[in-house]
Amino acid sequence: MIRRGLIAAAIFAISATLTNVFYINFCSFVFECGCKSLWAGAALTCNIHAANGRHCPWCAHEKAGYAVLALMLLAQIAISIQTSKSPWIRLAGAIAAFPAVGGVAALALGLWDGYWSA
Repeated sequence: MIRRGLIAAAIFAISATLTNVFYINFCSFVFECGCKSLWAGAALTCNIHAANGRHCPWCAHEKAGYAVLALMLLAQIAISIQTSKSPWIRLAGAIAAFPAVGGVAALALGLWDGYWSA
């Protein structure tokens, strides 16, 4: 029982670390907002700092951006604690939850915000 818990914790730790490190890169990929890697300036060049034009929904609606991160992490927890799958399948699923859940949430938030409207 303890071993299962440690494996689940390790799966979540690995997937959550990847998510937290590359979350801002994913934001830039989806919204083309100017964000950069955490080690390269993060949101310093995000379009949220521009006086006019589009503003990144994750940055403009800070709480919503954090809610997207929370959804990704919750999905990763749910996948990590499954006991019916092998640890490698759970790890792959937890890592895949980052772009899958994040993509759906980013699309929803971007559409709600009108980010891609002309």
